[in-house]
Amino acid sequence: MSTLYIVATPIGNLQDMTYRAVETLKSADVIACEDTRISRKILDAYSITNKHLISCSAINENNSKSGIAKLLNEGKNVALITDAGTPCISDPGARVVDEIQKTEHKIVPIPGPSAAVCAMSIAGNTGKTWIFEGFLPKSDGKMRKRLAELMSMNITFVLYESPFRIIKLLKNIMETDPERRVMVARELTKMHEETMTCSAAEAFSNLSQRQSVKGEFCIIVYYNSNDRNDEE
Repeated sequence: MSTLYIVATPIGNLQDMTYRAVETLKSADVIACEDTRISRKILDAYSITNKHLISCSAINENNSKSGIAKLLNEGKNVALITDAGTPCISDPGARVVDEIQKTEHKIVPIPGPSAAVCAMSIAGNTGKTWIFEGFLPKSDGKMRKRLAELMSMNITFVLYESPFRIIKLLKNIMETDPERRVMVARELTKMHEETMTCSAAEAFSNLSQRQSVKGEFCIIVYYNSNDRNDEE
């Protein structure tokens, strides 16, 4: 029986790599990567060399899962990593895990960085319950519909967004509830890390006035405390 390791890697700062993650990648027979070019930079930083790397991206994951199952059946231990953070969380890997769960092979998580948890740790009072939503639908109508559903639940939720759609996302949040408190975190753990906690209207105004918007975003939309009487 072989083992599939789900290994978390840094979301930005390479020093966030755990000792256990390094040792697991060094000992694995094969490393399945979202993008082998990006993974090589992480592996090189920790002198993890001469490893058999295979691709397991969002595009080819359905095909990759059978290949990974075959490697495990051959007695090889496989470590699965993505470009940043914890695999299977808004990243490839879930379909692979589904496939291997049907076998007798072990699946072992190697915990580490996650942008959502990183952001939540500095968000302050977010209430007792929160939802991780990740990326919203790309179409404007579907995005608005899902935002309305989430905000009507009145619990804190966490979103991911690219620099290309962050303005549209903040605009839609603002138009739903301009006073709703949000935290916009950009480039967490990286050199140009930035966070702002303010109303949705203020966040939209701030970013929309910039000449350029770069980096990956994690957005926390807080529950509306005026509408709840939670016992914290």
